[in-house]
Amino acid sequence: MKGVARLSLPARPGLRLPRRAAASLVTARTALAAGAAFGAYAALRRFPPAGEDTWARTNHRGETVTLLEGPALTAGAVAAQVITAAVAAPRGRRPMAVQDYPERVRPVASPLAVAGLGGVAFGVLDDLRGSGKRRGLRGHLGALAHGEVTTGTIKLAGLAATGLGASLLEGGEPADVAVNAGLIAGGANLLNLFDLRPGRAIKVAALVAGMIAGGSALAGGPAASPAAGSRRLAGLQAVAAPAGAALALLPEDLRERAMLGDSGANALGAMLGAAAAQTLPRRARLGLLTGIVALTVASEKVSFTRVIEATPPLRWLDMLGRRPAPLATPVVASGALAGPVSVGTAGGGPASAAASTAEPTAPSRTERLAWWIRRRRPGRHRRTRALL
Repeated sequence: MKGVARLSLPARPGLRLPRRAAASLVTARTALAAGAAFGAYAALRRFPPAGEDTWARTNHRGETVTLLEGPALTAGAVAAQVITAAVAAPRGRRPMAVQDYPERVRPVASPLAVAGLGGVAFGVLDDLRGSGKRRGLRGHLGALAHGEVTTGTIKLAGLAATGLGASLLEGGEPADVAVNAGLIAGGANLLNLFDLRPGRAIKVAALVAGMIAGGSALAGGPAASPAAGSRRLAGLQAVAAPAGAALALLPEDLRERAMLGDSGANALGAMLGAAAAQTLPRRARLGLLTGIVALTVASEKVSFTRVIEATPPLRWLDMLGRRPAPLATPVVASGALAGPVSVGTAGGGPASAAASTAEPTAPSRTERLAWWIRRRRPGRHRRTRALL
């Protein structure tokens, strides 16, 4: 009896081994992706393909930034995904499947790698060869209807083919293949629509990665079997590489030294779509695909930037870590010094009457809107009221 008891004691700690291995894989994948992305970015900045001017662009502030952040992010994420999957494969070939997926052994890294490489390839084509005259689905499809094939149209077709190829590698029933292809292609296109301000697309990607990880953990159910612990961490494993690479390059994006561009945003969105396709149950994937389609259609009518600036919590999150917006300086007549628009001059108060002798030029509608947004920004209310 004592011998039996001794043999049964190690069985209980053994149940925690899959969970510990899964957590170790998440840590290793995140760290490797961050280091590889930063190293690739440093190498590309030192030796830019086709010259530095090829990748230089002007941002919303009128300053020059580089597009090399996108290829570096993709290289780091794909390398980390492939390397960690290859190292972990000999330890055990237990498939990381969800409840409505049949148990099967498959190359876990392949769908995400195909999604990322396809997204960056077609994104680079649009970044370097696109004219920018046609924007959005309506613009590119309208040009195609008139016989004009734009780089954006080629990119949309390429992203659709990338999504289909990655979903075929993922496997499953025909309905699953169709949904997964839509997640990968739609996620790539949607995230690119947020890449209009420093850090915005990466912040959105981080939120989506958290949603995928949380949804996968909830779908995994209680840890009632040795495989349940690793299944609950499947979403976190899937998003670790793209999220780690993106967060490593977030400081460069926020400091307005680099931007994702179409290459980085398309690749990052496609990899997150592949992660969702790999770990979420069918009902959750359908809900996520519906949200992607709704936001894509809404972007043709509504400006995401205006919605974010008009919503205080979203505006705070969007400005987190970013450089403050420059102060507007209206032009005044000779004899008067140009200065920033104060609350009194913009509101028509006493300061406006005192400066009327200088006959300042009235600020435009855009300048008044910019002043109102800065006035409502958190942390400036007390100073603004003091001027009144």
